[in-house]
Amino acid sequence: MGLDCGNHRDCIVQALEQAAILMTRQLTSRGALSLTAATTLSALSEGSVRLTALAAAAGISQPSMTELVHRLQRQGLVTRINDPEDGRAALVGITAAGRALMRDRRLDRRDKLDDLLTALSTQDEVTLTLAAHVSLPIIRQLIDNATNSAPR
Repeated sequence: MGLDCGNHRDCIVQALEQAAILMTRQLTSRGALSLTAATTLSALSEGSVRLTALAAAAGISQPSMTELVHRLQRQGLVTRINDPEDGRAALVGITAAGRALMRDRRLDRRDKLDDLLTALSTQDEVTLTLAAHVSLPIIRQLIDNATNSAPR
């Protein structure tokens, strides 16, 4: 079952799209966190961020991000403090519980992937390993490019 694509870029887009579908539909924990909440916690793992920057990075309105941050704060996953550079603004940071939840989600995702890989033939596993060695640095570059172009 190969890719049905007309050019190299179409093949890449289809492969990445299928990988995204695998990750979002099959490997995310149901009910624990929304994708936006998980993305927000992931962004906070890099350090405290202004609420407005979080909203822009997530592509949601500031009131929606404020509501999400309040919910995450009630769950003990984030903290809000006044921005020392601008007392009118708030900085949002991840708590130890938030970091632990993100770590547990990552481990759970990896365990689920490992289980899925057991269904592959040895030849398919070797092929996927070779593809991973070639594609992973490029995928990391895409992530860096997307992160660096996101509004802060």
